[in-house]
Amino acid sequence: MSNKRIYLCLAHMSEAGLEQKYIQEAFDTNWVVPLGPNVNGFEKDLEEFCGQNKRVVALSSGTAAVHLALIACGVQPGDEVCVQSFTFCASSHPITYLGATPIFIDSEKDTWNMDPALLEEAIKDRIAKTGKKPKAIIPVALYGMPYDITRIMEIANHYDIPVIEDAAEGFGSRFNGQVLGTFGKYGVLSFNGNKMITTSGGGALITNNEDEWREIMMYATQYRESYPYYQHEKIGYNYRMSNICAGIGRGQMTIVDEHIKHHKHVQKLYEKLLKDVKGIHVHAQPVTGEFDSNYWLCTITIDPDVKIKGQDNAYKTIIQGAVGGAAGVIHVADSATTDCQPNDNVEALRVYMDAAGIEARPVWKPMHKQPVYKNCPAYTNGVSEAIFKVGMCLPAGPYVKDEDVKYIVDSIKAAIVD
Repeated sequence: MSNKRIYLCLAHMSEAGLEQKYIQEAFDTNWVVPLGPNVNGFEKDLEEFCGQNKRVVALSSGTAAVHLALIACGVQPGDEVCVQSFTFCASSHPITYLGATPIFIDSEKDTWNMDPALLEEAIKDRIAKTGKKPKAIIPVALYGMPYDITRIMEIANHYDIPVIEDAAEGFGSRFNGQVLGTFGKYGVLSFNGNKMITTSGGGALITNNEDEWREIMMYATQYRESYPYYQHEKIGYNYRMSNICAGIGRGQMTIVDEHIKHHKHVQKLYEKLLKDVKGIHVHAQPVTGEFDSNYWLCTITIDPDVKIKGQDNAYKTIIQGAVGGAAGVIHVADSATTDCQPNDNVEALRVYMDAAGIEARPVWKPMHKQPVYKNCPAYTNGVSEAIFKVGMCLPAGPYVKDEDVKYIVDSIKAAIVD
């Protein structure tokens, strides 16, 4: 057994300690409040990284970025927004903040991301049923994998619907050489503690031009008018990033390319070491040339007939604490099972890995199968539900060394009952 715990993606600071340098500068100059030189510098670094003459607004979270993008798209109560179902809840929850309705779109098999054919079917059907088109489209870079942005943008442009790219998990991923988050009207980034780079907590919104940037900037504060006193004619939000967190981000931007390179290396190791393990399949990007995933997390699928040690005891105990990620506050469930959950062998492997000191977790449960969204329209093909039943995330972060990957693979092999 390993003498350390191997986490999915643990925050990793630069060897030069530049994060501490920028934080110390903030303290030395008393810029410890939201906004300040580090925020400005971090936004400039992000703009240079993204290219395409984009403007960036640094925010308190990726969720805040989705929320502000929806506001900028004019989403109001009663509107509908097409959003990928196979995602984390932050992609869809902000739609409900505005009193609008998520229209969930299932995935295609190659990338696990939004199926363009289903998207167009949904748009046509919503127009036929409601008399109006959805106000926005939100594709998601699931685990860093690029979506088919060419086809999605073709559909969006045809129906004149703005695209909000949720690249929270896909920072540094590219499609045809272009950074994700720069194709649509808006792009969303996340710098949570387990992302490609971190600001402890934080996110950013990518905009197309100066006018959009200024409007987003107003909404990201309190939307104060230019009077010597506080005059508010629109509702704003206290979503700006702190100068302290932005200092971490400035240091992290110096090593982002190293992080991306490392994640891709780990992915290749998994592909190599698991290649001949019967019933275990590493999910990889299409080989057509356009896709360049950052592989934020590496994922596998487990055939239903693979028998795992302890499988007979799967789902026998109610989980008492959070599993995976940084979430520490959960509502204890009344039952150990739901009507849509990973197969018993997937749960058994998760438990086996946990006992071996390895953090692994199921893939995201599709939003259209979440109880909170049971009444929302969904256009499905069974892909995301099928992957949810057999999928698992494996560690890929900067602290995951080659010997760790070998240990993880050896643990998977040891868990399988011959």
